[in-house]
Amino acid sequence: MSNKTEWVQVGDLADGFAPEANTLNYVDDLAGQTIDLHTEDNTVIRHDFISDTQVAWSVIKNGETQTQGTESYTVTSIREGIYFVDFLKKLERATSVNIVLNMNTGNATVCVSHMPTKEETMRPVYQRVLDNDVLTPVKVTFIQASINTPFTEGSGHASTAELIGKRVRYEYNPKEFYEHIYLNQNYYTWQCLKGVEKGLAETDLCHYFKIDERLYFFVWREKVIPT
Repeated sequence: MSNKTEWVQVGDLADGFAPEANTLNYVDDLAGQTIDLHTEDNTVIRHDFISDTQVAWSVIKNGETQTQGTESYTVTSIREGIYFVDFLKKLERATSVNIVLNMNTGNATVCVSHMPTKEETMRPVYQRVLDNDVLTPVKVTFIQASINTPFTEGSGHASTAELIGKRVRYEYNPKEFYEHIYLNQNYYTWQCLKGVEKGLAETDLCHYFKIDERLYFFVWREKVIPT
């Protein structure tokens, strides 16, 4: 066993996954639609899908627009009526937005992620332990919402324990294989079985939401290379 560990930067890793990647094609199903996400605190997050590449969003509270912007977005669909929307907020530092829309049930989950600054990244894990803080500098906020109707109890997608105890192999492309082991409600372990990170493994914070039968929104927050 080598004493040297070769961690790969996220950009390099994405480039490695790209050739023959097992990814979903982008769809234009939302182009021309306006989707209002109603949250528990009576806020409305409006998304005007201007085209198949541009979305104008606004946060409306008590009938007044508080913030707004226009971003480039992508959308994929793994099942009919279920969409995964992705965009970066260009006016906010290192902030990404992912939205899972289940048009069949009228429920949505918004995930807003904030990548750390260099200074936050360099803060030692042991110091985080002493400060009673989470071990990763990656911050994430989840917002549960109903689609185009007022929020009621049970709107959005609930956390689930259905994946806990499972081991799942992911084939990103013919040369990059990873395994996930879902340990408990807060942590999972990943390991690279084949590819540029072969032999590397880590246990990180994670979040599970059930979108539909046998369909889950899984989010993890890495601490070694903040992801």
